[in-house]
Amino acid sequence: MDINGTPAVVTGGASGLGEATARALAAKGAKVAIFDRDVERGEKVAAELGGIFCEVDVTSDEKVAAAFEKARAAHGQERILVNCAGVANAVKTVGKDKATGELKKYPMHQFELAIGINLVGTFRCIAHSAYGMVGAEPMNADGERGVIINTASVAAQDGQIGQAAYSASKGGVLGMALPIARDLMNDGVRVNTILPGVFKTPMVAMMPPQVQDALGAQVPFPKRLGMAEEYGRLAVFIVENVYLNAEAIRLDGGIRMAPR
Repeated sequence: MDINGTPAVVTGGASGLGEATARALAAKGAKVAIFDRDVERGEKVAAELGGIFCEVDVTSDEKVAAAFEKARAAHGQERILVNCAGVANAVKTVGKDKATGELKKYPMHQFELAIGINLVGTFRCIAHSAYGMVGAEPMNADGERGVIINTASVAAQDGQIGQAAYSASKGGVLGMALPIARDLMNDGVRVNTILPGVFKTPMVAMMPPQVQDALGAQVPFPKRLGMAEEYGRLAVFIVENVYLNAEAIRLDGGIRMAPR
């Protein structure tokens, strides 16, 4: 796909992996719409890119529909969707108070939160975007109408202690990619998944330097945290390579996560 002049939507595009992807696409000439809950940051990034910001909560069908309507009114039907919106949490299936040894039941709202945003929210955006893509005209000789990139995590395969909810949500993102790609194969819409490892996102950047260094040291090579720009470059490659479809790509420096 030729990115120049092509409308794109990036969820979670106000920061972290999403922001880096939005910037990478804009650098290639894409007309970028940023979907995010952070209005102040989202509007700032969109202005810098000459794009548009749409305030979105991916758990709301109405807000997602309104955001796509706003983005399309400004740029036309998006042909690129990159889903980066997500949350991370860590709660053991059975907890224990360190001081008293008292057992704690799992707070189910934490599980529902991760599934609702990471999995259901991702599919909600896919469904809205794919509906528009399938109804659009082909863009090239291959009959391509669009490309969708979803963000899973190495936790989908190497879930650590306390990551039951997060791993389940990201495992769902990974697992649904192939059937969605098959659903859309006759309509020229590709679906791929990126599984990032330990990246220097805003959440990780707030950790003490020694903690960041310890995380980076676990990576086989290069021995550092992943940079958001590296995710953005991979997203651009996937968009441009029409033969890349129904694929899951680990972007992790070769790490395989230990139990903790």
